[in-house]
Amino acid sequence: MFKTIINDIDSIFARDPAARSRFEVVLCYPGIHALILYRFSHFLWRHHLKLIGRFISYIARFITGIEIHPAATIGARLFIDHGMGVVIGETAKIGDDVTIYHDVTLGGTSLSDGLRHPQIGNGVIIGAGAQLLGPIRIGDNARIGSNAVVVKDVEAETTVVGVPARVVPESTIPISNTSKKSFDAYGAPRTPESDPVLAILLQLQSDIQGLTTRISELENENTELLNSAKKWEMK
Repeated sequence: MFKTIINDIDSIFARDPAARSRFEVVLCYPGIHALILYRFSHFLWRHHLKLIGRFISYIARFITGIEIHPAATIGARLFIDHGMGVVIGETAKIGDDVTIYHDVTLGGTSLSDGLRHPQIGNGVIIGAGAQLLGPIRIGDNARIGSNAVVVKDVEAETTVVGVPARVVPESTIPISNTSKKSFDAYGAPRTPESDPVLAILLQLQSDIQGLTTRISELENENTELLNSAKKWEMK
């Protein structure tokens, strides 16, 4: 467990340019505090000390503003950036090298027993305010844009944005961001065309402007014809 915690600390130091030292990460990053307490509470939960494990997770929530159920499964090198308002449910599973920003919810939509929360693959980035609901599966290296609401599975190497979340066409993602090794802060490329709904609206606006221009041209042509016909009638 201690080796895993050290890897968590090192991964945060490597991924956040604002971190000046590992010692600063240990002292000043609520994400690592929540993760350390989670590792301990998860250990207790697995060894049938569930009440104590749950109480420790409550203390972590009080201190950090991050709520992680001790029964959740979290892989290595998770980075919870800023962290306030993050909620990770009981049956959630998170892979390795995942980045989660503040106000993210991995929530359940069912009151029945069994799998109720999202299953997150490796290398996923989940932007601030994103809501992932239900026993959905997020593929490796997927990107969830800020404030997206995800209620369906997301394929690996895919970026989704919006409410409800929609897949961003690959043609709108900058070439430098297409590699699975790239890091897209807050989970999505920052281009106007990255939202598929916005792209459709922009295309409609362009089409309407083109039609308006063509109608004006036709009206001008008809006016010229009418004026010419009146001249012949006067003669």
